[in-house]
Amino acid sequence: MWNIAAASPFAVLGRAARTALDLVYPPSCLACRRAIAGHGALCGECWSAMRFIERPFCDRLGTPFEHDLGPGLLSPQAVADPPVFGRARAVARFEDGPARRLVHRLKYSDREELARPLGAWMARAGAEILATADVLAPVPLHPLRLWSRRFNQAAALGHAVARHAGIPCETGLLARVKPTKSQVGMTRLQRAQNVQGAFRAPADAALKGRRVILVDDVLTSGATANAASRALLRGGAASVDVLVFARVVTDA
Repeated sequence: MWNIAAASPFAVLGRAARTALDLVYPPSCLACRRAIAGHGALCGECWSAMRFIERPFCDRLGTPFEHDLGPGLLSPQAVADPPVFGRARAVARFEDGPARRLVHRLKYSDREELARPLGAWMARAGAEILATADVLAPVPLHPLRLWSRRFNQAAALGHAVARHAGIPCETGLLARVKPTKSQVGMTRLQRAQNVQGAFRAPADAALKGRRVILVDDVLTSGATANAASRALLRGGAASVDVLVFARVVTDA
C-alpha cells in the first residue's frame, strides 16, 4: 500500500494534481477519444491499427521494404530521383487510420498538446539521425498562414523532439518567403513548382557547418522537404536530414 507519510510533499501534490486532472479531463485515446487508463496514449484498437515504420526501409527515403535485403539498401525511387536531403525518418504511414487522424487533429483542430506525445515517438523513430545532428529546424509557415492558423504544428513538434533528444530547436534558421497554395490533390510536379523558391535561410541564421534536421508533420512527395533543404544547404548547413511524424509511402 502506498505510504503517504513516507512520500515527499511534491509527490503527494503531484498525485493529487493528476487525480484532479483525470476527474476534469478523463483520459482518452489520442486518436479516437475512447476512454483509456492514462493520458497521452492510444487505445488498444488504435495502437494495433497504427502502421509503424520499422526496418527494413530505404536508407535515404525511409520508405519500408517488404523483405530485408541487407543494410544501406536504397529504394528505386531514391536511386532514380535522389532527394536534396540526406535521410528521412518517420514514425508511421499516413494512410487512413490513427496516424492521419492524429496529424489532422494537431494541424486543424487546435490540439497543440498532441505535439508532446507525437514528438516523443518522433524522437525514437529518428534516434539514428538525431545522434549526429546539431540543431532542429521546423518547416516554417508563411506569416499569413501562421496568422490564420495561430500556431505552427512543425514548430510544436520540433520543440517536443528537442526535449527528448537534447538538441536545440531553432525556428529562425528558415523563413517561408512565398505564400503557397494547399498541395492537396496536386501532382508531384505541381507540388515541386508550388514550393519553388518558397524558403530562404536568413543571413543571420548561423547555419555554417551545422548538421540540421528539418522537422515537419507529414512527408508526402518530398517537394516541401527538398525546397526547404535546398535553402538550408545554400545558407551554409553541412547536411540536412528530415524527421516527420508520418509519411506517404505510395504517392499517387
